Amino acid sequence: MIDFLKNKTYPIGLDMTEDVIRVAQLGNTAKGLRLIAGSLKTIPQGILYETKEWQTWAQDSIAAMLQNTQFKGREIIAAIPASQVFVDYIKLVRIDHRNANLDETVLAGIKQKLPFDPDKTIVKYITTEDDSVLVVASKKEIIDKYLQIFEEAKLQVKAINIWPAALTNCYTQFFGRRKSDQQAIVMLLNIEQHDTNVVICRAKKLLFARSIPIGAKKLHEENAIAELIEELVNCRRYFASLQKGLQIERLVFLSGQQLSDIRRDHCTSIAEQLKLPAQIGDCLAAVKTQDFHEYGVDRRQQQYSWATAFGLSIS
Repeated sequence: MIDFLKNKTYPIGLDMTEDVIRVAQLGNTAKGLRLIAGSLKTIPQGILYETKEWQTWAQDSIAAMLQNTQFKGREIIAAIPASQVFVDYIKLVRIDHRNANLDETVLAGIKQKLPFDPDKTIVKYITTEDDSVLVVASKKEIIDKYLQIFEEAKLQVKAINIWPAALTNCYTQFFGRRKSDQQAIVMLLNIEQHDTNVVICRAKKLLFARSIPIGAKKLHEENAIAELIEELVNCRRYFASLQKGLQIERLVFLSGQQLSDIRRDHCTSIAEQLKLPAQIGDCLAAVKTQDFHEYGVDRRQQQYSWATAFGLSIS
């Protein structure tokens, strides 16, 4: 077997939030998955998220990040930030869809719940289990704004993925590869600066997703960890009501090295309150790269998680 025939370079995963842009590109070699290149930029003080000034900064920053590192090509897979995406569930059996196709059925089931005008919204859905669908929606103007940023940065958009799928990709690639993991139902937590993104999945099968507006910056405040735990307990209860008989078996913190900034005892408290065995999922530690700094990733920036960017790259 000739080793170079196994080589594959994935698209660039582009993860944007209100305070940071992360880009990462992974590749397969005969020795395993490795980091080809990565880069991170934080929003400068004084620039407000989603303003025209922010948009100009974002497109210039992305172009500069890809120009000054070892990225291969300009093809990207991106995701609209969790704060700009509405996620919910509907049971198809509750809807009379005998005279409607599935697209119309899903839209009819979610229309009254949408926080924005349905006529100015793009709605996508993923079938889960037990006649349920996970519905993801965002404003057309938001998606158009991000597409304009990518166009101005001269990127080739292969796909716009969703953040829950990116997290399941990261989990299954790095932390769910054993045979016993394929049927295990796990809760993934990705604690960002302003949000905690929650996914419940069986391998790559998405069963539940929600973004909670409590992140690392707020966890230092009194009672914040209790509020987050309460939200997570609510997520677990809602999941149980949707998927009768399914039990979450494990908790995986995909924030990795970032947890040292959050305090490990917070993570222990979460696991204890949820009564779940837990593990730390550090995707940087899982790839075959010796010197991260050489490839554009500074492991000292522990407050930032790479799980979404990595998961987008291998989508």
